[in-house]
Amino acid sequence: MQIDLTGKTALVTGSTTGIGYAIAAGLAQAGAAVIITGRDESRVVASGQKLRELAPAGASISGVAADLGTAEGCQTLIAAVPKVDILVNNVGIFGLKPFFEIEDAEWQRFFDVNVMSGVRLSRHYMQAMLQQGWGRVIFLSSESGVNIPDDMLHYGFTKTAVLGVSRGLAKLARGSGVTVNAVLPGPTLSEGVTTMLQDEVSRSGRSVEDVAKDFVKSQRPSSIIQRAATTEEVANMVVYACSQQASATTGAALRVDGGVVESII
Repeated sequence: MQIDLTGKTALVTGSTTGIGYAIAAGLAQAGAAVIITGRDESRVVASGQKLRELAPAGASISGVAADLGTAEGCQTLIAAVPKVDILVNNVGIFGLKPFFEIEDAEWQRFFDVNVMSGVRLSRHYMQAMLQQGWGRVIFLSSESGVNIPDDMLHYGFTKTAVLGVSRGLAKLARGSGVTVNAVLPGPTLSEGVTTMLQDEVSRSGRSVEDVAKDFVKSQRPSSIIQRAATTEEVANMVVYACSQQASATTGAALRVDGGVVESII
């Protein structure tokens, strides 16, 4: 299968590092013009430059700095980039915290970043996609949206909400040529997860891959691959879902969870 996104413009939110950056790189390698985003201007510039070095010669790579956890930040992005063919709602935050210590403001912050960013951007960009009869919208959910973790319940809740929004928007776009899907990674060796495991890496002197493998075996024992995924493995699924070849895939929860979720569908 040869995925060719030449002539398509793709916006990937939260894409200066981690899964978002890997998705941006995959889309650029498939020929799409890619816009990356992040809150910090200097990181957007640095990541854009790094991406240009990896992308094919002449690839169109640009970036916008905006806090997409706010309505104002989303409007800043929309003003800078009025129209896209592909929207990947990747931006998100996570963190371990006991339920009884999660205050109202933190619940709201997780909801604004993980859910409302995608709602606001989809509300704007999908309208032009529907008018032109082609478009791709991807929401990054998580296996935690199905297997709600009790040590970060506020995170799991937002990822469940994302599944609901994604499915509803797919139905709204019925028969239009616009597809909407959610991608559900499992434990993935992103920069955020690496940071979370760093204390154990430093204490044990073992590689982050080995520490992550132990984490998966102890905290996600249902994993079939028995290791953390790479960001590129998650990005591969997203790039496929954005492709012309994925035209019959919509309203789906596409799992890249290594088999963590105990379900045959």
